[in-house]
Amino acid sequence: MGELKKWRDQDWVRIDSSGNIVGKCGTSKDTKKPDRCLPRSKAESLSKSERAATARKKKKSKKTVVANTKKARVTNLREGGAIARGCGAILDNRRKFTKGAVKT
Repeated sequence: MGELKKWRDQDWVRIDSSGNIVGKCGTSKDTKKPDRCLPRSKAESLSKSERAATARKKKKSKKTVVANTKKARVTNLREGGAIARGCGAILDNRRKFTKGAVKT
């Protein structure tokens, strides 16, 4: 199964700045500072305060793509998890692989 298909099959939910799970990802009315989205399994594994911390971090930033807090970080698909940081996670993994390949 393709990696994108695995990612799309996950149930992504939106987290508000209070730490509540408030609906499907992509339904935020605030387009300039959208809510944080996480896979439901990851969101439910975090405490309410941990969800609130990662959501506040995203709301505080002026960027639309913001890294999760350490507790909310999700591993990439190669390690059996989901991509939570979008393209940045893929690029980071390529850089790490390239650095390792250069050493030989």
